Amino acid sequence: MSEEILRSYIGGRYIDNPALPLVDNLNPATGELLCRVQQAGGDEVALAVESAKAGFAQWSAMTGAERGRILNRAAQLLRARNRELAELEVRDTGKPIQEAEVVDVLSGADCIEYFAGLAASLHGQQFPLKGAFAYTRREPLGVCFGIGAWNYPIQIACWKSAPALASGNAMIYKPASLTPMTAAKLAEIYHEAGVPDGVFNVIQGSSQAARKLTTHPDVAKVSLTGSVETGKAIMADAAGTLKRVTMELGGKSPLIIFDDADLTQAVSAAMLANFYTQGEICTNGTRVFVHENIYQAFLEQLVSRTRKLKIGDPMQPDTQVGAQISANHAQSVLQYIELGQAEGARLLAGGQCVTVPGCEGGHFIAPTIFAFCTDDMTIVREEIFGPVMSVLPFTDEDEVVARANDTRLGLAAGVFTRDLARAHRMVERLQAGVCWINNYNITPIEMPFGGFKESGIGHENSLAAIDCYTQLKSVYVELSGVACPYE
Repeated sequence: MSEEILRSYIGGRYIDNPALPLVDNLNPATGELLCRVQQAGGDEVALAVESAKAGFAQWSAMTGAERGRILNRAAQLLRARNRELAELEVRDTGKPIQEAEVVDVLSGADCIEYFAGLAASLHGQQFPLKGAFAYTRREPLGVCFGIGAWNYPIQIACWKSAPALASGNAMIYKPASLTPMTAAKLAEIYHEAGVPDGVFNVIQGSSQAARKLTTHPDVAKVSLTGSVETGKAIMADAAGTLKRVTMELGGKSPLIIFDDADLTQAVSAAMLANFYTQGEICTNGTRVFVHENIYQAFLEQLVSRTRKLKIGDPMQPDTQVGAQISANHAQSVLQYIELGQAEGARLLAGGQCVTVPGCEGGHFIAPTIFAFCTDDMTIVREEIFGPVMSVLPFTDEDEVVARANDTRLGLAAGVFTRDLARAHRMVERLQAGVCWINNYNITPIEMPFGGFKESGIGHENSLAAIDCYTQLKSVYVELSGVACPYE
């Protein structure tokens, strides 16, 4: 596989340009070369846009039912190839196979099925008026540009492409440069299912290619999953042509645990909210606020269970914690851990690199717990995107709400309590786009996903995503003649 060159997929085929530079794509768990990725340039961008415009003309002319049938076939192909695609995802991301096989590919298939089912029912409304009537048409935007992140490559590609395609749009998709492989496989699957050439193109490579698309006058919309800083830069570029934008950005989310909560369930949620996908999830509840009455008991159970987690080869079915995405990212996480200790947080578990037999070239960090943190610490303020949890005590509702909301981000939040009146009261006050009560990091396709404040604009998933990929046209129909005051 080390000899393989991965190219951009445009117009139903891989496009080769030997003059383009190549970048090595490495397995985060082993350091081995997976493939070399051909970095798309201006010619590939121009070809992708023209191909997408032609594909859009054909795809948007189909009925919603026709599009839905094709998308359903794509979902079936994803399910049939789940193991193959999950293994590819593991090699690209370093996450455990037990996660990728159960969540990543199948959640993408769920998403495509959901929007396939909606495709035939997308329509406007009719409004009876005196001597007239009006109606609206829900129409596609045209060529959309999707930019993926490296933590859930195939899931994010599906989350962006499924509502776009169901609505009649074409999409040019750029996967994260660190995880380029499964988006290309998704393009092949769409092609096999019957999606016309050009309707889903994959551009591999550099930020320069992405910028050409975010500023291109024939691109109607940009959807990004990424960092806040990247989102601001792309939004500024998109403003030049007033493109629609959907931004799913970073988070520093609170998980609030009251003293009446089921302690075992609350610890399970905190672990899920910090160590799943080795901590590389934007919604993670990395600020765990625990009521002072149960703070010590919570920490004891949390540390005991965390130390039992199996860190290992991501391809082994019993591995629970995989490798960080890259050497640079692992170093960033370690620097935050050092900073946490320097600023006075108490390290209770983890905090070090781990050498995994057979994966000596990988980047593994033990799940890390800091206790007795304060709100002004860097590890509490900044998104780390690694397996690092900060546990903070609190005394009452008003105090914890104020502390939870004291951030420029607002992606997610969680509340654990047996008092459901209090749970709903808390959710009403929390400044976050996605809130969970007595669970965490559950993202069904039927539920809108998006952030408040600097965590995002617009929504993925659910009917709300259709609004982000369509535009309404209003039509007034006169039945009584023109009432004109002029002769």
